[in-house]
Amino acid sequence: MSSARPRYFIGIDNGSQSSKVTVFDAHGRAVSEGRAALRPYDTPRPGVVEHPDDDLWTSIGVASRAALAAFDGDPADIAGVGLCTIRFCRAVLKADGTLAQPVMSWMDDRVGLPYTDTNPQAARVTTSSGYISHRMTGNFRDTAANYAGRWPLDPDTWRWTDDDAEIAKLGMRRELLFDLVLPGDILGEVTDAAARHTGIPAGVPVVATANDKAVEALGCGLRTPGTLLVSLGTYVAGMATGPRNVRDATDFWVNYASVPRSYLYESGGVRRGMWTASWYRDLLGEEVTAAARAAGLSVEDHLNEEAAKVPPGADGLMTVLDWLAPGDAPFRKGTILGFDGRHSRFHIYRSILEALAMTIHDTTTRMAEELGTSYREVIVSGGGSRSDLMMQINADVHGIPVRRAEASSAAGLGAAICAAVGLGVYADFEEAVTQMVRPGEVFLPHRDNHDLYRRLEPVYRDVRDHTDALYRRTYDIFG
Repeated sequence: MSSARPRYFIGIDNGSQSSKVTVFDAHGRAVSEGRAALRPYDTPRPGVVEHPDDDLWTSIGVASRAALAAFDGDPADIAGVGLCTIRFCRAVLKADGTLAQPVMSWMDDRVGLPYTDTNPQAARVTTSSGYISHRMTGNFRDTAANYAGRWPLDPDTWRWTDDDAEIAKLGMRRELLFDLVLPGDILGEVTDAAARHTGIPAGVPVVATANDKAVEALGCGLRTPGTLLVSLGTYVAGMATGPRNVRDATDFWVNYASVPRSYLYESGGVRRGMWTASWYRDLLGEEVTAAARAAGLSVEDHLNEEAAKVPPGADGLMTVLDWLAPGDAPFRKGTILGFDGRHSRFHIYRSILEALAMTIHDTTTRMAEELGTSYREVIVSGGGSRSDLMMQINADVHGIPVRRAEASSAAGLGAAICAAVGLGVYADFEEAVTQMVRPGEVFLPHRDNHDLYRRLEPVYRDVRDHTDALYRRTYDIFG
């Protein structure tokens, strides 16, 4: 390919709610994109949560064809594809690489247990990325950086363990496992069948990335231990990066990063994080929808605009974000407390946003203390980052500058960065991030607001000590 011609990279981001496919130029600018929602999970019995039929591959095909249809460049200038999929899934495949059974979601109880070899058609066991890699290339090859969880992977070498007894302990045999490569390595080339399904030209190289959170972090420009990334999605968590596999961590857990043999440190998080804000938005119903319409705003923008008028701290209203109870405390419920005559629907909305920021500040502070580091800036990504109010609340809570991730699909951009590095367009990940990630808007903390949130922190930290006893009692009644 002549260096005078433009080069484009496709980032595939198969997330937990949709598949997004974006075509990026060599400077990280999105030139076209497509999206397809995933279907609702099948839950045929308690503990079983599956992606119906072949939904992951089907949705990637729909999104990819939409992105290519909107691409006005020359398909011959597409240099490569970066493949990123949902983490913690498990796929059981037949000998030909097709599904022997539905893909297990990350919420399926079985993915946290040793593999049980009960399917006579099972010839391979892999992750969602391994499955999609085979559909794209025909090769049984997968990134090592998507094998957090119950897999016989040595976290220091990023290779399968040499101990067959360890593999057997996890219910597996060596012949069931895929070949492993590192992020930035070539998985193979788009097959003719995959080209027909996705619209991507046959023969285009497909490059390995990592798990979806690590690829999102790369696309946000997370590179140094002094930067914290807060991901505001259905699951809200804080992330930092570093070179050490920290064993026996107590206030965070260690994941694989998108840069080979680097690690992503993840704080405790909030399940149903931004979902809780959406739940409340929908609960308000037509009255707020009509008010937003009359103001010429989306419902989210209307809520943010009105909640911005509410004083920091929401006049004492506090939210405890247990809309989905943790496994070790199934009795917990979500709590909103502290009501008096000052409070409106917008106080409630602001209190939900503040609770998200306060919770993650608490968990990431404990992570930083255990790592022996401190943060100089925060990057915020995900759907919640589009809210100026949420960005300012995060700046005020953390007390340091907070920067919005510029990319609309940070995971897609991270996947494209892996492709650009793997194909030699950039010498290494550092150069690729410098060239392809552009900084977004920065929000600076207001000192008075930060001081208020600091005073509230110990109150938030202690709330469950008081509510747990009540919810234990009601759990026996309502479950």
